[in-house]
Amino acid sequence: MEQYDAIIIGAGPAGLTAAIYLQRAGWRTVVLEAYVCGGQMANTPEIENYPGYSRISGVELSTSLYNQAVEQGARIEFDGVSAVRLYEAEKTVETQSGRTFRARAVIVANGAKRRKLGIPGEEELAGRGVSYCATCDGGFYKGKHTLVVGGGNTAVEDALYLSNLCERVHIIHRRDEFRAGRVLTDALQKRENITIHYDTIPVEIRQAEGKPMVGEIEVENVKTGGRTGIPVQGVFVAVGFEPDNQLFAGQLTLDPSGYIVAGEDTRTNLDGVFAAGDTRTKTLRQIVTAAGDGAIAAFEAGGYLAAQA
Repeated sequence: MEQYDAIIIGAGPAGLTAAIYLQRAGWRTVVLEAYVCGGQMANTPEIENYPGYSRISGVELSTSLYNQAVEQGARIEFDGVSAVRLYEAEKTVETQSGRTFRARAVIVANGAKRRKLGIPGEEELAGRGVSYCATCDGGFYKGKHTLVVGGGNTAVEDALYLSNLCERVHIIHRRDEFRAGRVLTDALQKRENITIHYDTIPVEIRQAEGKPMVGEIEVENVKTGGRTGIPVQGVFVAVGFEPDNQLFAGQLTLDPSGYIVAGEDTRTNLDGVFAAGDTRTKTLRQIVTAAGDGAIAAFEAGGYLAAQA
């Protein structure tokens, strides 16, 4: 069993910022991360709305935050969490590798996961043409035809990124205008190899003839009901995110959508447990708000620890 002052679950911008602040305040901190540092940020090709940087890649910003946390003395373990006991004074977190960590304070900063389409062919062809990360898998589709599903910033960013690699990129959105920012949509309109399909939803992803790979996606116009098959080799899903908080159900209060109920002070229903970043109830989920949450959670956790000393 390993003892710390604070355990942080998740190494995205919220978790890493919290680690920096806690370590600077003198609290021994461990960060547990199942995948890679940076969370969703690490998969973003270019970030243009983070204060202090006119443009920076997600990998660069993730690496910078990681290095800063480590320099401050935070311990970062790449080990997913399998079980938690948060209602006791000494909280216990168990990992997938079988290790056990204990601390008086826990900050949940596990972010959110990509939402799926839930249509035929999606699960069967996942990893064989269906992807949820354009920057991760886009390189496999150089010179090919791909399609992006979604209308927010991530979807438009993915389409722009893929247009630099692919011969043709289609993007479909269920509404008649994108939810993405004006700068992104303007850039989208200017790309000659991007075809935009408004008022369109995906219906089925089909396998290529004779190959266990994506060959076509059937789409439907929501206004006319007409259906069309679009030949593509890759389908990139960017329809938003959803929380992954079942691990905490029954201990932390979740809202109907599964987000952890916590206000701007990041406090949850349990003493000594805080929620920061995309995992909690909030109106704006951005890198800068996640970092702000991380700082607040660290401040609140530090105050809680000091009061218990």
